[in-house]
Amino acid sequence: MKSSTELNPTIFVIFGGTGDLNKRKLAPALYNLFTEGYMPKKFAVIGTGRTEFIDQTFKEELKNAVNQFSRTGKVDKEKWDDFAKTIHYTPTDFTKPKTFETLKSAVEKYQKEFGKETQVVYYLAVAPKFFSMTAEYLHKYKLIQDEDNSRIVVEKPFGHDLESAKELNKLLGCIFTEKQIYRIDHYLGKETVQNMMAFRFANALFEPLWNRSHIDHVQISVTEQLGVEDRGGYYEGAGALRDMIQNHLLQLLCLVGMEAPIKFDADELRDRKVEVLKAIRPFSAENVRFDAVRGQYGKGWVEGKEVPSYRHETSVDEHSNTETFAAIKFHIDNWRWQGVPFYLRTGKRLNQTSSLITIQFRDVPHQIFDADVAENWQQNRLIISIQPEMSIRMQMQAKRPGVDMVLNPVDMVFDYKGTYETDTPEAYETLLLDVMMGDQTLFMRGDQVEAAWELVMPILNAWESKKSINFPNYPSDSWGPEEAEALIARDGFHWYNLPLKERS
Repeated sequence: MKSSTELNPTIFVIFGGTGDLNKRKLAPALYNLFTEGYMPKKFAVIGTGRTEFIDQTFKEELKNAVNQFSRTGKVDKEKWDDFAKTIHYTPTDFTKPKTFETLKSAVEKYQKEFGKETQVVYYLAVAPKFFSMTAEYLHKYKLIQDEDNSRIVVEKPFGHDLESAKELNKLLGCIFTEKQIYRIDHYLGKETVQNMMAFRFANALFEPLWNRSHIDHVQISVTEQLGVEDRGGYYEGAGALRDMIQNHLLQLLCLVGMEAPIKFDADELRDRKVEVLKAIRPFSAENVRFDAVRGQYGKGWVEGKEVPSYRHETSVDEHSNTETFAAIKFHIDNWRWQGVPFYLRTGKRLNQTSSLITIQFRDVPHQIFDADVAENWQQNRLIISIQPEMSIRMQMQAKRPGVDMVLNPVDMVFDYKGTYETDTPEAYETLLLDVMMGDQTLFMRGDQVEAAWELVMPILNAWESKKSINFPNYPSDSWGPEEAEALIARDGFHWYNLPLKERS
């Protein structure tokens, strides 16, 4: 993890302090950063929400959450007691303006105590409908300092569509500079995802092969065994395309497809990502029909337990047209990638939980080995596994030991656990530290968000204007609808899935 030497004093103000995101991700991340020496010498955490809490009750809630969700297990009592001294709670309510005056007083108290270099981070861990209102209230009650000392962190989804994303960008731009806005996508904080940049741009071996002359196609799959669980209400307004492809998967595509930046710099990297998004071929109505597949899970059995269909989940319309699966074929129209299809796939209630980037290379130009020599012949593949394991593996052909010439596929593997003894930080630990350091490298810029929305809008519009007549169209614990297999099979390929031994 990056050094945090001489970080300025920091006040974290977490809107939605009593919510799931803070309990599951933010509080454990801040605690781990503290215990491992990455937090500034002076810092405070102010949780805020509509619930009336005293400080001690809030601290106990967070302690229980850290015990349950931290990667390091239960808290160390002495360290927790020190960490808890920094935690404060103040209720806020948009219908009660005076509560923001109270919040302002709490922030100013720490600013006075910590000194003039104190930076304030406002984290919007609230429902998207409150993003605009929260930003406006921060401005109205003069909680925003100059651009070096005030930052705002906005969770996904950043907008519901292109128009709302533009409106939110415009509103935030009236209150904050782009330098102050951190649009967070936790996928970009994952260790293997960050390693994509090191893998591509710190090794001379791969760059000569990283183009249309040597790569056959690219697959990016993020699959989940879980259903929507208790998030049916949210998911009804989102769907797989909005929830996953518009942000997470397109960002992974950018890391695979981008040109080399001049330097490892936030704006340089984000410029290159925007270039990729702008080079992707726009969808027409005809493209959507042939290159985009949607699905919705039906009932089934998962690990011996019967599970309901999506339409029978809590808070879901029994006639819902919301997709829980999406597979899209993208084309990047530039010199490096012309003619190389990028297949993106995501879904819930699928056969396994995994996140994979699969680069399939072209076959050898001339096959010198007879068919009976090669067992299970495969083209070379580079497989970057983000979860359940963190690894990078190259699949190639090798001679099997023995007197006969027999070829079979083998793997060359770099895996984190086998290489490094240290624990891998959670994505939110990396990202929260970056916010404190003022490093926007792993955060999305406004034009990047809008470019991603612009790409998916024709698909969203087509799907929302025409109700699917065959939902649900895949059973739980399957690999999704048959049309998804046909999407990639008609080009002569098949989806790569982790072998059984590697599944979580």
